[in-house]
Amino acid sequence: MSGGPSQVDTFDPKPELARLAGSDVPESIAGNVPKIKRAGLKNLMASPWEFQQHGESGIPISSLLPSTAKLADELCILRTMTHRNPVHGPGECVALTGTGAGDRPSLGAWSVYGLGSETRQLPAFIAMNLHTDGMQHPQAAGWGAGFLPSRLQGTVVDPVKGIQNVQPPPGVTERQRRREIDAIQVLNRRFLESVGPHSELEARIRSYEMAFQMQTAAPELFDISAESAETVRLYGLDETATSNVGRALLLGRRMAERGVRFIQIRVGGWDAHGNIKGNHERMAARTDKPVAALLEDLRRRGLLNSTLVVWGGEFGRTPTMEGRGKGRDHSPAAYTVWLAGGGVAGGRIIGETDPIGYTVADRPITPQDLHATILHALGIDATRLTFDHHGLVESPLGVIGGAPVREAFG
Repeated sequence: MSGGPSQVDTFDPKPELARLAGSDVPESIAGNVPKIKRAGLKNLMASPWEFQQHGESGIPISSLLPSTAKLADELCILRTMTHRNPVHGPGECVALTGTGAGDRPSLGAWSVYGLGSETRQLPAFIAMNLHTDGMQHPQAAGWGAGFLPSRLQGTVVDPVKGIQNVQPPPGVTERQRRREIDAIQVLNRRFLESVGPHSELEARIRSYEMAFQMQTAAPELFDISAESAETVRLYGLDETATSNVGRALLLGRRMAERGVRFIQIRVGGWDAHGNIKGNHERMAARTDKPVAALLEDLRRRGLLNSTLVVWGGEFGRTPTMEGRGKGRDHSPAAYTVWLAGGGVAGGRIIGETDPIGYTVADRPITPQDLHATILHALGIDATRLTFDHHGLVESPLGVIGGAPVREAFG
C-alpha cells in the first residue's frame, strides 16, 4: 500500500485525537518524536472515521475498511512498526530491503534464495506494480537481487496486460522454438566457460529457458475466464473502482496455486498530504474489497494456512493536520502492518502506540524484525540464511539485526 496509509484512520484508533483536536502534540509525546519530524507537531486532527470492534477477537477497525473488518479474526495487527526514514523512495527500500540505500537484496530475493522454486514454468518471485494517483515510480530495489545472484530478482509483470510477447511469431512451432533455445544455450554456456563464473550471465542463460517454459504456462495463468462468476464478483472485477486491484490479487492467488513462491503487489496512491478523507476513501474503495476477497478465497480453498499475506505501507501518517487542507504528513515513527495466514495467530494486536498514535509506547518492531518474522513463517531462521559477499557474511538482517515477532505465532 505505497504512499503511507494512516494508522490512526485504519487499525489504531485514538479517541484522544478528538479531545485534543486543534491542539499541539503534548510535550510528553513530542519529546519522543524524531528531530526530522519536529516541524509537524501542531494542530492535532481527529479521524474522519469511526472505529468499531469486529469478530470474536473484538479488534477495532475503521469504517473505512468494512470488508477487511469482516475478517478481523484472521488478522495479526502489528501496531508498532517503526523506522526513521520519512521519504517515499528510501522508505520503500527500508520496507522491502531493510535499508534506505536500495543496495541490498529484497526480501523476495532472500526468500527464493532460502527456499528455491516450486515450479520450472513460472518465476519464483513475481512483482506487480499498480500506478495510481501520480505516485512516484516503484523502487526497483524492492524486487531486486542486490548482491545475491541475479537469477533471484523478481520478474515484473503487468496484471492487466500479462506477460508481453509470450506467444511465438506466426509459423514458429514449439519444436522449432525448442531447437532455437537449445542452440542459443550452447553458445551462451560456451561463452560462460570462457569468462568464468558470472552471476548476470548465468541469470540471462536461465532466463532463456524460463521464457520458453512461460510460453506454455503464462497464457493459462493470466486467462481468468475459467474463474466462476462468484469469484469475479468477490474480487470486484465487475466494478470499475476495484477491477485493477482485484485482478492483481486474483492473479496472486493463481500464482500461489501454481508454485510462485513470493508475490509482491504494490498499489500506489496513499499519499494524503492535502485531503486525508478524500484520498483514503478513494484508495479504500479500490483495495478493501479485493484484499478481503484474497483472504476469503485463500481460506475457502484451504490455502490460507500455507500462504502468508502481509498488508502495509512504507510508513504511516502523522496524527496532526498538514497545512489547512486536512491532510496528514509522512510518519515512520509508528505505523501499522498486518499479517494473516501462514501459521500466524489471527485475532490479535501486538504493540501499543502513545495516546495519539505518533510514537511507539510498547514493543517496537523494526522492518528487520518484520523480515525476520516473515522468514520465520516460511521456516527460515534469518540469522542462518547467509551469503558470502566479497568475504563479508551477509544475512537478510544486515548489520542492524532483528528478531521474529514470536507473539504472532501463538
